Amino acid sequence: MNEKVLAPGVAKREVWAWAMYDFANSGYTTVVITAVFNAYFVGVVASNAPWATFAWTLALSASYLLIMVTAPLIGAHADARAAKKRWLLATTIGCVLGTAGLYFAGPGGLVVAVLFLVLSNYCFGSGENLIAAFLPELAEGDSLGKVSGWGWSLGYLGGLFSLGACLTYVTWAQGQGQGAAEFVPVAMLITATLFALASLPTFLFLRERATPLAADRIPGFGAAFERLRETWHHSRLFPDMRRFMLCIVFYQAGIQTVVALAAIYAEQAMGFQTADTIKLVFLVNVTAAIGAFTFGYMEDRIGHVQAIQLTLVGWIVMVLLAWGAEGATMFWVAANIAGLCLGASQSAARALVGALAPPARHAEFFGLWGLAVKFSSVLGPLTYGAVTWITGGNHRLAILVTGVYFVIGLLILRGVDAQRGHRAALESELPDQA
Repeated sequence: MNEKVLAPGVAKREVWAWAMYDFANSGYTTVVITAVFNAYFVGVVASNAPWATFAWTLALSASYLLIMVTAPLIGAHADARAAKKRWLLATTIGCVLGTAGLYFAGPGGLVVAVLFLVLSNYCFGSGENLIAAFLPELAEGDSLGKVSGWGWSLGYLGGLFSLGACLTYVTWAQGQGQGAAEFVPVAMLITATLFALASLPTFLFLRERATPLAADRIPGFGAAFERLRETWHHSRLFPDMRRFMLCIVFYQAGIQTVVALAAIYAEQAMGFQTADTIKLVFLVNVTAAIGAFTFGYMEDRIGHVQAIQLTLVGWIVMVLLAWGAEGATMFWVAANIAGLCLGASQSAARALVGALAPPARHAEFFGLWGLAVKFSSVLGPLTYGAVTWITGGNHRLAILVTGVYFVIGLLILRGVDAQRGHRAALESELPDQA
């Protein structure tokens, strides 16, 4: 690791500890949201009912709506009290307990499944915003892409580790004649345990560098919404940030759909079994790690906007291949293109937000970023779920509709100027800056 890419006073161990949170929480999203529990929810918990996919997307949407309401509050409070790390610990505990609770979601246990899914995904998404807000404190401005890429690539390795552990257990369980109703709950316990253990370095070594405001200047939670309104009002001074937030809503709607429904599409449209789906997502995580790491270096040279443009073109190609795939080979190709684009686009987006955000309000503006992503997480999957419900289970049409979001995002991105936006952020003089 090159010291020149790190901010003054930041040690290598601390950056590793920060990146280890991506390693830790990726197991949750990989196993629960992408590879295992989503298909289990549709096929076992909801018994393949016509509304099953829509119910899955509705449960996820409820958690994302909760995040949208509370993320600005948490971000503003974390900035004012220099409490990002404390909030991160609370959300981590919540996600670990919620994931473990999915153990009790068996056949017909729809209420239990929905409650623990909403809890775990809410805490996961809230923690994702908080860990991202540490990035500008750790990296030099010209190296946000590199450091972000380290985190994302290590995160995909974490997803691989958790997925590999679950695959090992699932393969053994199937060899013993067990069905999904028996081995998937245990996979949830494995995922929760690994999340808890892998996140320990973050809480041991990551420092809270922000300075808390004086007690008489700390806003209450009621004032946080007012500050959010002011932040959005002042964001007119940052047109590139505003435009990129709009861009995020659309192209992330496509990404979040793929993440939340990949296993469901594989099993419902392509006829994959649980073990086959886990193997597919396992390989996709390898390509995602490669994409995050290599694009992290590339984007610092070609620019964050150009890097995201390349990935959006890749996403469009992926959708067309998945839609037209008649056999497993073409679908595997499409899935690995998705992996490369996923790692690259997620890393580049986090770095670009860091470059466009005013320095004194990183947590709050990353909260806005999280707000945009979570809104897209409602928009995209609900669109997919509604299409499958209305059409009686036409998953191919649903994935094709998903591609429209990538096209819209690409068109909006053309108007974002990263250098101009970064200058505006550095020159800004927002009120109440710490």
